[in-house]
Formats: sequence, C-alpha cells, structure tokens
Amino acid sequence: MTSKDVLNSTARLASYNVLLQVLFRVLTFVLNAFTLRFVSKEIIGVVNVRLTLLYSTVLFLAREAFRRACLSGGAEQNWTQIINLLWMTVPLGTVWALLLGWVWLRLLETPDPLSIPHYEFGVLVFGLSAVVELLSEPLWILAQAHMFVKLKVVVESVSIIMKCLFTVAMVIFAPHWGIYLFSLAQLLYTSVLLIFYFLYFIKFLGTQEAEKKSFPVLCIRDLFPKRIAHQALVNWRLARLTWSFFKQSFLKQVLTEGERYVMTFFNVLNFGDQGVYDIVNNLGSLVARFVFLPIEESFYIFFAKVLERGKSIGHQKREEVAMASSVLESLLKLVLLIGLTIMVFGYAYSHLLLDIYGGSLLSSGSGPGLLRVYCLYVLLLAVNGVTECFTFAAMSKEEVDRYNFVMLALSICFLCFSYFLTWWHGSVGFILANCLNMALRIAHSIHFIQRYFAPSTHRPLSSLRLSPILVLVFLASGLVTAFSEVIFCCDAGWLPRLVHIAVGAVCLLAVLICSFFTETKLVHFIRTQLLSMYSKKET
Repeated sequence: MTSKDVLNSTARLASYNVLLQVLFRVLTFVLNAFTLRFVSKEIIGVVNVRLTLLYSTVLFLAREAFRRACLSGGAEQNWTQIINLLWMTVPLGTVWALLLGWVWLRLLETPDPLSIPHYEFGVLVFGLSAVVELLSEPLWILAQAHMFVKLKVVVESVSIIMKCLFTVAMVIFAPHWGIYLFSLAQLLYTSVLLIFYFLYFIKFLGTQEAEKKSFPVLCIRDLFPKRIAHQALVNWRLARLTWSFFKQSFLKQVLTEGERYVMTFFNVLNFGDQGVYDIVNNLGSLVARFVFLPIEESFYIFFAKVLERGKSIGHQKREEVAMASSVLESLLKLVLLIGLTIMVFGYAYSHLLLDIYGGSLLSSGSGPGLLRVYCLYVLLLAVNGVTECFTFAAMSKEEVDRYNFVMLALSICFLCFSYFLTWWHGSVGFILANCLNMALRIAHSIHFIQRYFAPSTHRPLSSLRLSPILVLVFLASGLVTAFSEVIFCCDAGWLPRLVHIAVGAVCLLAVLICSFFTETKLVHFIRTQLLSMYSKKET
C-alpha cells in the first residue's frame, strides 16, 4: 500500500470515526439529560466518575501500549506473533481489574448504601466489562491495521444503541435499580461488541474478498494464540516497544483522567458535585471527543505507516516526508481553527446552553464559569492531540523511554496543580490544572517537531500562525457575542434568547467566510482528503 493509499484510507477512517463519535456523544448527551429526570445526581456521580474511571483505567493500562506498538509496523508483519502478543492484554487486564477492584472496594470511601446501594456489584461488573472488551482486542488491531474503515463504526454503533435502549427502558421501568441498571448496560455494551467482531471475522475469513486483500489470517483458529515452528512466540522488538509505551501509558492515563483520580482518591467534591461536574465536563468535551480524538487516532496510523520510527529525515523518502509535513500542517491549522471557534463562541453561549440542557441545576452556580474555562481547555486539547499524534509516531524507542521521565514530571505537577487549584477555586480548578498540563505537553511536542524537521525545508508548525484578518474577525465576534449575552440572555424569555442565537450565527458565518478565503491550503486539504469519501465510491 503506497503512502497515498494510506492517506486516503486514513482520511476515510477519520471521517467514519468522527461519525461514530458524533453518534456516541449525541446519544450520551441525550441519555444524561433523560436520566437526570429519573436518577439522583449522586448515582450519576458514582457511575460516571468512579465506576467509569475503573473501567477506563483497566482498558487503558491493559491495551493502550499494545495498540501503539502493534500498529507501528503496518500490515506487512508476522501477524501470528502479533496476535500472540495481543492476547496478553486479557490476562494483563484481568490482573488490573482484580487489583483496582480491590482498591475501589477496600481503600476508597464507600458511598452510603442507603442513598447509593449496590456499589460493590457495580465495581465487579464494570471490571468484568473491561475484561470482556479486551477479548476483542486482536480483532480490533487487525481491522485497524488493514483499514477496515466501516467495521469499527458499525460494530460500536450497534453496541452503543443497544446499551442506550436498555438504559432508557430500565430507567423508565425500574429506576430504583440504580447502579444495577447502569452496570448491566455496560456489560451488555462490551458483550455485543465482542460478539459482533467475532461474527464479522467468522464470515469474512476464507472468502474471495479476504484472498483479494491478502489477509494474513486464514481461519478462526489463527485468531487465537499458537506456536510458530522455528520462530519466537512473539515479536520481541514489538514486545520491548510495548513495554516502553506501557510505562508511558500509565503516566498518560493519570494526565488524561487526572481530575477524576483527584476526585476519587482525595474526596475534594461530594458525589453530587461530581455528578454535576461530570455532566458539564461531558458537555464541554463533545467536540473534543467526536472530532479531535478520531483525527488523532486515525492520523497516528498514517504517520506511523508513512514515517520510519527512529530514523532521521535524511534517511527517509523525500516524498513521504513531504506528505507527512503537509498533512501535519493542515491538521494543525484545522484543529486550531475549530478550537478557537469553540473558545470564542463558548464564552457567550455557555450559560444559555446549560440552561437549555439541564435547567437551573446546571446554569446556576459554577456551571457556566466551568464551561467557559473548559472552552479554553478544548483549544489546548486540540493542538496537543495533533502534535502528540505526530510525536509518538516518529519517536524512536529510546526517545519514548526518555519521554517517560517527562510524563512522570508532568503527572506529579498535574496532580499537585489539581489538588491546590481545586482547594482554591473549586471544580474550576480541575480545568485550570488541565490547561497548564496541556500547555506543557504542547511545548514538548513542538520542540520535538521543530528538531525533527530542522534539517529539511519543511516547516509544518507555521500553520499555528493565523491571518491577521482572521484574528480580527475572531476578536470582533467574541466582543459582539459577549455584548449580546449581556443584553439578551437569559432571563427574559425565548425571544431575546433567539436574538442572541441569531447574533452568534451571523458572527460564526463571518468567521467561516473569512477562513474560507484566507486558509485556501486547508480548504484544499479538506476537499481532497477528509471529504473525498463523499464524492468517490469505495473500491
């Protein structure tokens, strides 16, 4: 597969991933608004913060390093060795589930069983759900490496929809089940995920399509661990790279979910406040989750396939280095513009959005301020996602090992920032700590990218500079919408609210028009790559 083919497939994968994340976040968004009317915010806090943290921590520690390592070499590898290596995620995940489950039950503060019953059952089932999902990990890696761009979207969409339908039905007919119903819904999601992945490969293997693609797995037995004659059981180079990423993944998980760890281990907020914070946090991260994360995941695969890990630019193909630079430049510009738009318009529309979504429960108190600060965090999150995506794909094993020490320092600083800023400024302190942490990570990645491209004429970081005209349009839009909020929002009824929304729509249109005429290179990239799937039939 040429680098051009990889780019086209990666662009399609990114587009499908965006659609999947949109579906997932919209359903979660609606589900949270629905369950708020039937379930207490304390139960939402326990489920969405503490139990979900257990689930995500087990998954991240058990599989993240394997994913990064096993996707680094592309599709042309000894897949029997890789599948053997990937099945290690299951026993590793089981160990983590047992260890962390014991911590969640014995070392952390236990919720009051009268107001939040069945907590022990929730810990058990959420840990089990993580292990069940790990059983599909070899299939997920195979699908990603061979660019099965629709499979992930279809499988995860069906799983999400079934989980949401089950949750809605149980919330309506048995709201007193509390943690029971959310735990069973999570187990249903991971079970459906596992079943559908296996059903797809059972149907796919041995077909003419599989032969046409030269798929390395011939039968279902090949999806499970097995010995290889006269060869090592696993690829030890990938195993060592996995270990390097594993040390890093532990620290990255602390940085990614740091505020939840602080909430869980230091009890700086009660369960009710955790529930409100989580809802506002999920609302603020909608775009980050369904736009930035899929782009990061998909284009990490592109950079890992096009660039040779650990080699300097002078020892790589010029056309592939040029393509990687061009794609990085366009991606940085794209996420920068999206992040700036969210930050500028988020300031004036946070209060209105929370009032529509959750009423006075969310729009009063610290909710609007929390969402405004989160909009700044989204901008930093956008830039960091792309810069780290490239950095991790291009780093050598030795550089990954050295970066682990940087991550350790950042993790310690972040936890300290989170604790003290939360003590000083409540839940807003979590977002401020995240902003500081993200700024430091961006600085490190930018330093690496500058060093990486220094011997060449490519300067992808130039995309972080905007046209002066576009900067002025952003500033004017921020001032106009802030002034509109003071006049029209949000206690005078729906007519002034609609006027406030119309003002924002006009300003947003001005930003889009200005971006279209000033960022022509980005427009060309979006047309030819990210949107090409809509004008071409897949072959």
